[in-house]
Amino acid sequence: MSSLNKQVMAAPFKKCRDAVVKVWPLLPAMLYLVGFQIIVLVYLLALSFSSPRGNSTVPSCSSFALIMSDRRFREALFNTTLFTVAGTPLELIAGLVFAFLLYRSFILRNIIRSVFLIPLALPALVTAMMIYVLFDYPGGHVNHLLLGNYPPFPAIIGEPICWRASLLTALSLSLVGKVWRDMPISMLIILAGLNGIDPELLDAAKSMGASLRQRFFRVIVPLIIPSISVVVLLRSVEMWKEFIFPFVLAGRYRFLGTLIDFYYNETGNPHHAAAVAIIMVTCIVGTTLVLHKLLDVLKRYAAPL
Repeated sequence: MSSLNKQVMAAPFKKCRDAVVKVWPLLPAMLYLVGFQIIVLVYLLALSFSSPRGNSTVPSCSSFALIMSDRRFREALFNTTLFTVAGTPLELIAGLVFAFLLYRSFILRNIIRSVFLIPLALPALVTAMMIYVLFDYPGGHVNHLLLGNYPPFPAIIGEPICWRASLLTALSLSLVGKVWRDMPISMLIILAGLNGIDPELLDAAKSMGASLRQRFFRVIVPLIIPSISVVVLLRSVEMWKEFIFPFVLAGRYRFLGTLIDFYYNETGNPHHAAAVAIIMVTCIVGTTLVLHKLLDVLKRYAAPL
């Protein structure tokens, strides 16, 4: 057998060996994460597709049928969908704005960048309680400010507002807390994409007469689409499974995450809780697939100048 044939036959084995050498340090962590997720998913499926009968459980789809007919589930699904649809673009916009603020070099940029990371350092529960105290009824600081109790600010309203009494305001408070707390993650991902752009591309576009708007939409945005895709996918998943901010700031209006807690702790029905969890996972997977297709289309049609 000639040496050329030996090299051709050995090429696939060499590629396989190189791939194993690159992956094997991460293999234990991958096995742990995948194995843990499989165990949890199997346990949830077993709970959701069963129902108690006497002292034992039997296979059944009654949990899904019962929660589908429950008004609380329909409201929770609507609220969570609205929360995700509104919150995902808000987090992307916030990340874009703050990333562009830190993109250019200026005095004290590193200090300001550290300040922007403060929300991420605070636990989500602390952030939620801060917003709760600010917008509490009737003695929250925002109500005191609007009532004119903090001179020299004039009185704007005649009586305190119960901010968490309506779905719109409760959802808005939850979105404010969620977006403010997670903004640093979106900002850092997009900032990494901006830092990867060759400045000569922008200089070339400017020398060709491209305006600031054209440089932004025809050069910068197409080049940071991978970063935007990561932000949109990650933030949409986080929005679907959010629990703390809706629980603290919109407790009377249930979300899928808080409904799981209600079924499990208040009604003592883990089968219903597991069924809601499976539906949440299905929504996350479906949203991820749809966004992935849309982002692929965006990548295909967005081309640098």
